[in-house]
Amino acid sequence: MKSLKKAFRHEKIGLLFVLPALIYMLIFIGYPIIYNIILSFQDVTVKNLVRGDKYFIGLNNYIDLFKDDVFTQSIINTLIYTVSCLILQFIIGFALALLFKNKFTTAKPIRGFSMIPWMVPITITALIFKFMFSTDVGLINNALRALGLIQQNIDWLTSTSTAMIVIIFANVWIGIPFNMILISAGLTTIPGELFESAAIDGASRSQQFFKITLPMLKPTIQSLLILGFIYTFKVFDLVYVMTGGGPVNSTQMMSTYSYKQSFELFKYSKGAAAANVLLVILMIFSLIYVKFAYRDEKEEK
Repeated sequence: MKSLKKAFRHEKIGLLFVLPALIYMLIFIGYPIIYNIILSFQDVTVKNLVRGDKYFIGLNNYIDLFKDDVFTQSIINTLIYTVSCLILQFIIGFALALLFKNKFTTAKPIRGFSMIPWMVPITITALIFKFMFSTDVGLINNALRALGLIQQNIDWLTSTSTAMIVIIFANVWIGIPFNMILISAGLTTIPGELFESAAIDGASRSQQFFKITLPMLKPTIQSLLILGFIYTFKVFDLVYVMTGGGPVNSTQMMSTYSYKQSFELFKYSKGAAAANVLLVILMIFSLIYVKFAYRDEKEEK
């Protein structure tokens, strides 16, 4: 009986330590989400934000969203951007992880320096790439002209055919270290004896890769891709700084569309509805991640 009372007392003390974080989450995360959901079912503009009647209009904002060609384009752009970034980051990060797995003199310093793109604030990286791909004074155009590869400057960020490519390139640069580190951590969990046994049995390097490395890295790869999707799909600052969603909505993402509706066009309810669609998509993938994580933990037990 005394042990039960002691355990209950310790549990209450633990709850006291958790309480500040819980209050913070409720105030700064829970309340804004609930308010945003309510706002999406109202007709709120700059005219009646502070004063006036805020009428409930049901699903009209969501219906208007999916009738809006720009919003549809923002979904397509976000998917293209996310999938392209995931594929490129994963392939390059995997290749670098395999490279740095080999022991050579400069492996550790190079791997350390390769983490810099991930540690630099995204806004700073966006400004750097925006300057590099600037039409007139950009480093890329000057280098290409010096090499004789182009005769006139390319409008990288103001052309609908190249703007998306540039922001994908910028995000890949940011995301490669994250992929490399997680895959490197996964590689360290694979026993070396497996490769030695496979080599003795005559397995080639490619066979070892497809029969040992990839299957053993399956949990890591699943987590990496799902987390990468969540992190990349909600992009805002990189795109907003580099292109602002232009030119002609060619790089308009769901996040920048929501921002534009709320804080440039002052259609707060429509912007809230767009943000909620983005939230639902991210929640679905978060649940998928939790499901995979729970299944892997169950299999280990």
